[in-house]
Amino acid sequence: MKDWQKDFEWLQVRTYVARTMGKDKLPDLQSILFLVGIQELGRWSDEGFTKEEKQDLMHIAVCALLESDGYYEYVGRDHDGWPHYKKLKNFDLEGLEGQENYLTEKVVEYFRPNIQTSAEVLN
Repeated sequence: MKDWQKDFEWLQVRTYVARTMGKDKLPDLQSILFLVGIQELGRWSDEGFTKEEKQDLMHIAVCALLESDGYYEYVGRDHDGWPHYKKLKNFDLEGLEGQENYLTEKVVEYFRPNIQTSAEVLN
């Protein structure tokens, strides 16, 4: 896939999330990971989440996104309903930019069923 296609799909995801949340500003990767974590948790906290819970939610998102590539395996939920994953192998991409690019691609895959693909937009 060409860089412009990746950029286009990432923009589609960011636009979809912003519209769904009723926001004017496009979210960044961290915000979207937080939302994926909430989606994977399957519930919202009316009191909000603590800083530690927000970090846990982002970790859940990363685990869920990397599960299909064999980095993590879902093992179940704890007594509070939080999902847990077992690490199967180390994340082998070095450098923050490479890791962010990889996660961005995984986020696009995660949201692809919910957004129009570039082919649908062109038809």
